[in-house]
Amino acid sequence: MIQVITVEREYGSQGAEYAHHLAHRLGWRLIDSCLVEDVARKAGVAPTLVKRCDERVDPWFYRFGKTIWLGGLERLPGDPDVFDSARMAEFVRGYVQEQATNGSCVVVGRGAACTLAKSPGAFHVFVYASLARKIRYVEEHFPEHAKDAENQIQATDRRRADYIRRFHQREWDDRRLYHLMLNSCMGMDAMVEATVEAAGLHAVATAAEHANQAAVG
Repeated sequence: MIQVITVEREYGSQGAEYAHHLAHRLGWRLIDSCLVEDVARKAGVAPTLVKRCDERVDPWFYRFGKTIWLGGLERLPGDPDVFDSARMAEFVRGYVQEQATNGSCVVVGRGAACTLAKSPGAFHVFVYASLARKIRYVEEHFPEHAKDAENQIQATDRRRADYIRRFHQREWDDRRLYHLMLNSCMGMDAMVEATVEAAGLHAVATAAEHANQAAVG
């Protein structure tokens, strides 16, 4: 039975919003912004540093300097004294695996589909949208970026793709990674219900709905 759903998303496709609605529909935990606080606590560093490294690849000049400083590429992944994007990726892998073991959660981004690619209880979703729709979303929700919306979208998606390529050696939008790819133009409710049915979680969703009704009434 499916115990965890991962959600990768194009910027502006409302993938994070969809994940929130999906988690509510199933009565599951949403793993998104809480990951930053939890990783910061585990790593013993400031949340601002974790957020700065979240789903990012360190600049090439930093990686080059670090290679020289540490004396070789083979020493980069495990260096415990440096918290950077590579170290962050290690913590994220462990955190995602821990959450998947606990089950009943929806994980947003962070290469979770790659980390859990061989987990039989994981179901992987990719959310996308047309460029016009994504630009409209950014303009409406982030008016301060309206004039540069297209560049913001392309830069964010490129950064997410680079992160997956570097730390998981996969292509972010490779359809073979996912069980379901959703165009957000179909609407939030339709997306959620399509996922519930595709993942075979109708009974879970029904139980969560009954629990919510009992709590209210």
